[in-house]
Amino acid sequence: MATLGRSALWRRLDTTGTEHVLYDDSQGLRARGTIISADPVPYVCQFQLLTDETWATRMFEVETEGAGWRRRVRLERAAGRWRVTANESGRLDQLLARAGRPGAALPGAELPEELAPATDVDLQFSPLTTMLPLRRLGLLHEPDTVPHTITAAWVLLPELTVLPSEQTYRAIGDDKVRYQSGSFAAELAVDPDGLVRHYPGLADRVV
Repeated sequence: MATLGRSALWRRLDTTGTEHVLYDDSQGLRARGTIISADPVPYVCQFQLLTDETWATRMFEVETEGAGWRRRVRLERAAGRWRVTANESGRLDQLLARAGRPGAALPGAELPEELAPATDVDLQFSPLTTMLPLRRLGLLHEPDTVPHTITAAWVLLPELTVLPSEQTYRAIGDDKVRYQSGSFAAELAVDPDGLVRHYPGLADRVV
């Protein structure tokens, strides 16, 4: 496995947790990451991400694991179509129900064809994957642009259900991007490379 020369670390603001990523962004993005979270049940998430040179996602593989359960999903995109494979062991749905959250849906996508409009993958709670549409759309070099609305392949944590998600991004100057999806909106502070420095209510970059 090739070494990756850059790294980033975020701490969660909404719960006890972190995200650590090793990456190379010289020709698109290659990244490996680990997320640790205490909520809604304690779990570890490990992922690998690969884009092409235009920053369109080619492959995303992710695994989550907690006490007595494990789930895994692999997404591959080629010729505008997504291939989704998934497996699970244990009973995460029961653990989530005990934690007061509706039971987990199955990992993966029930209707992969609904992901066809998506070019980017968006891992829930991950500041790293916010970088993908910013770089792909060139928003870092277009302050005060008109809004860009995209569809992302949204991967829910910890259950790894994959859903299409409509999202809107707009550069608003001062190294900030306004993000909106449904009724949720936030102003994200980013660095010149597009990595999130501060995601209100979610995460702060440590290094």
